[in-house]
Amino acid sequence: MSIIESTKKTAVSAKSDAGIIDCDIHPLPKNAKSLHPYLSKRWQEHTEEFGIHLRQPFINTTQYPRSAPLICRRDAWPPGGGPPGSDLEFMQQQHLDPFNIVHGVLIPLFGNVGSERNLGYARAMASAHNDWQIAEWCERDQRLRATLVVAQDDAAAAVKEIERCARDNRFVQIMLAPRSSEPLGRERYWPIYEAAQAFDLPLGIHSYGVGGHASTGGGWPSFYMEEHYATTMGGPAVMSSLVFEGVLERFPRLKVVLVEIGFAWVPSFAWRLDRLWEKLGREVPHLARPPSEYIKRNFWYTTQPMEEPPQPELLRRTFDWVGWDRLLFSSDYPHWDQDDPSYAFNMKMTPAERRQICRTNAEQFHRF
Repeated sequence: MSIIESTKKTAVSAKSDAGIIDCDIHPLPKNAKSLHPYLSKRWQEHTEEFGIHLRQPFINTTQYPRSAPLICRRDAWPPGGGPPGSDLEFMQQQHLDPFNIVHGVLIPLFGNVGSERNLGYARAMASAHNDWQIAEWCERDQRLRATLVVAQDDAAAAVKEIERCARDNRFVQIMLAPRSSEPLGRERYWPIYEAAQAFDLPLGIHSYGVGGHASTGGGWPSFYMEEHYATTMGGPAVMSSLVFEGVLERFPRLKVVLVEIGFAWVPSFAWRLDRLWEKLGREVPHLARPPSEYIKRNFWYTTQPMEEPPQPELLRRTFDWVGWDRLLFSSDYPHWDQDDPSYAFNMKMTPAERRQICRTNAEQFHRF
């Protein structure tokens, strides 16, 4: 064993003795037909002949760097074949076991189900994703938990899918995409929130989605680097919409976790919303309290992508305002920009603080 390997092993052991809950792991199917057992013949044929139908400008590429195929680590491709995230045994060997992941929350992103224009196909694919997660992941490794996928633009169907799956406690959240066809606070989505609150299931709002709108307020950017940063812009958009449309006043027990959207922007954004509310609050008389109070009551955040300020204590000050109890560790495995649990925080933390971020918060939030 090399010195580097030995040092890394020691670091991992020291930081994960209590176990880690990873709130963002991305599984992929092995091939285009992996979901066929969970689809009717009609939708199997549709998948092969037509595939997905999205509002997007990308035809021969995606908004991700081509230097990182499938946006994944180069060492994450399973030796037995298939794309990264498609081989459970390899995931266990490379990620779950060495980092002592006691629970991992699966978030399937392939297919962009929440952005699918053919709503019949979106409904079928949502159910297929959910059955696939349980049968091929959660049944085979009891550490894993599933994210309930819904066709978010068909609220009635989404509620039926929530009702079908929510009683299985292996589903720990409902996934929505922030880049939606309309702001997520709109009343068309409220039946989803009513069902989420009724079943005490959080909303897991993961970055990206293909709503048909440009990824920035100024249009489509020129560079992949800009696209990568633009993922954060979905956070303020979702947060302001849910607050000002009155979603969090109407559904006070609704829990929302912003996944892979960052969190360092939250303090200044909350301050600005409060000042606007002081001056323009009569426009939204349905709000009974300042925006920052809804934000502190109803929102949580995953740690990846982790901000890395040049002065580490600035990160601690951010944690202090956002709330140490509001941050859930996430790795974003197996993506190329994932956060290694051993080196994710560039500031000194006590063992109690590290345990809170890496495990305790998620235990309470997801009720493990």
